Amino acid sequence: MTASLQDRCITAGLKMTGQRKVIISVLENSVDHPSVEMVYERAKAEDASISLATVYRTMNLLDELDLVIRHDFNESFSRYDVNVDDHYHLIDAENNDVIEFENGEVEEIVTRVAAELGYDLIDHRLELYGRKRKA
Repeated sequence: MTASLQDRCITAGLKMTGQRKVIISVLENSVDHPSVEMVYERAKAEDASISLATVYRTMNLLDELDLVIRHDFNESFSRYDVNVDDHYHLIDAENNDVIEFENGEVEEIVTRVAAELGYDLIDHRLELYGRKRKA
């Protein structure tokens, strides 16, 4: 089991201010892949003193420390993912919903392709875009 985001922040030596704790709590409790603005709105509901600049700085810091994963998903803004375990994303082209999934066969294929090309795979991302089939 992966450690909580707050535990990973502490391990990384990040100072845990009250506002950072709120932002991290918002991220840990998100079931979606929130943008900075979404994190800000949710954090502000918990602590009215949090500024958008604080959220931006915190999100950039978490990204720089590899404590979150930043995704663009072909949008004009970034979304953030606290799930650092290997997984993939299917993005609904109609409503931009992001569905996470795991698939061992994909893992095997990308590892094999890298090996066939003479590489040891150290990281990869897979984003699928689709439309829901009509019944």
